Amino acid sequence: MKVLDRRFSIAPMMDWSDKHCRYFWRLLSKQSLLYTEMVVSGAIIHGDKNRFLDFNPEEHPIALQIGGSEPEELAKCAKLAQSWGYDEINLNCGCPSDRVQSGRIGAILMTEPDLVARCVEAMSEACTIPVTVKHRIGVDDMDDYPDMHHFVSKVADAGCQTFIVHARKAWLKGLSPKQNREIPPLKYEHVYQLKHDFPALNIVINGGITTIEQSQSLLKHVDGVMIGREAYNNPFFLAQVDHALFESAPNTTTRKDIIESYIHYCDTHVNNGQRLHHMSRHILGLFQGQPRARLFRRYVTENANKPEATTDILRQALALLDKN
Repeated sequence: MKVLDRRFSIAPMMDWSDKHCRYFWRLLSKQSLLYTEMVVSGAIIHGDKNRFLDFNPEEHPIALQIGGSEPEELAKCAKLAQSWGYDEINLNCGCPSDRVQSGRIGAILMTEPDLVARCVEAMSEACTIPVTVKHRIGVDDMDDYPDMHHFVSKVADAGCQTFIVHARKAWLKGLSPKQNREIPPLKYEHVYQLKHDFPALNIVINGGITTIEQSQSLLKHVDGVMIGREAYNNPFFLAQVDHALFESAPNTTTRKDIIESYIHYCDTHVNNGQRLHHMSRHILGLFQGQPRARLFRRYVTENANKPEATTDILRQALALLDKN
């Protein structure tokens, strides 16, 4: 089985981490482990596989995150993920959305560790790439550390060696998915304890991580860190990751270098009939904190969504940064 370096990864984020966004992130960090948006198992099996599974070769290492609770379906998806070239398949046991709860997908699965264990076992038997699980520290009133310990123990016995833990519990009653990312308090100490109790497992921590310095501090306690919204809102900080966390040479790439490289990528897709907006929406935070960044964001937002928009919009937006 391929061994992945999990020191730093970028979280699966619905409506954000599509293949265009992941290509953009890869321009900033070559080492980070990337995750797809969550794809429901039924959509992969019965829907357009190319739409749901295709990715750019440059995205490696890349993991497919999947939502589901039927072992046979998940096994088929694991087999497909491997044949499609993914480096990992990840089972979502952390999403608090009402939409996925009704289908026994996401955080609600933490209440059924035996079912998750059967799912993991079926997936592991169907492929040779790593099968991992992303979960919360608890759900509703089931949020004591022993509950999470029991969940991890059961699923680890079924063959899972890597657990990505969002260090907040999920309130499935009364909080929206957005509130579930902010209101329940972070309890990093629960994740540290998990690593202490299961030293042979790979434990990756997620939730509230926004800086390189914070990542370095957390890595003293766990095997990896996973960041989410900061990668989208302030993506240029990813340019520090490879040097700071993977001991690679310092990255001297500038923000403008990144835009120029991304324009070449966008050209190909626009020429093939795709809308520029589908790609340009991911770069709005690149110049965060820089002079005239608001002008750049506004110009791209107002012009890239026009049906006839070409990558000239991005070049024009870039030129605004240089005006006196």
